[in-house]
Amino acid sequence: MGHAGTLDPMASGLMLIGIESGTKALTTLLKLPKTYEAEICFGIATDTGDITGKIVEEKIVTAIDRPLLKNVLEGMVGTLQLKVPAYSAIKQGGEALYKKARRGEVVDTPVRPMTIDSLEFQDMFTKDGKLRVLVIFSVSSGSYIRSIAEELGRRLSVPATLSALRRISIGDFLVTDAQSL
Repeated sequence: MGHAGTLDPMASGLMLIGIESGTKALTTLLKLPKTYEAEICFGIATDTGDITGKIVEEKIVTAIDRPLLKNVLEGMVGTLQLKVPAYSAIKQGGEALYKKARRGEVVDTPVRPMTIDSLEFQDMFTKDGKLRVLVIFSVSSGSYIRSIAEELGRRLSVPATLSALRRISIGDFLVTDAQSL
């Protein structure tokens, strides 16, 4: 057995699994574009880039102008040069960065191109006293939605972190057609 790309521990959704001879196709499936439904929380930044991490910055954010938000999001479509999260499976010196980060080591994360092919603003709402947005991102392989969420916050001049993530497609494979394991 094998898989065509991991999901973050907090994420849900589609994961392609290969069994026996099906594992041979996994390398080509790894490079397929992916679509995610992402909930981004404004007002906090964490060391992991998602809600599971330790808060490293906090600011009260009660509102963001909706037209401004949509404009900033639209400006992010294309290829961005973003830092890979310290808590990622990218290997450095033969070891996954998240292992080093969990040990408390300072991790020098590489900058990688991450392409947002398209995005769709879904909603803006308050949950647990924090302003949040729901956005569907269609991205290239190798894109980290946590990095994209943090970049959205930087562009809006507010701390931001990923509060929920669901992968809804990989290439032509849809989560609605998937079998649960």
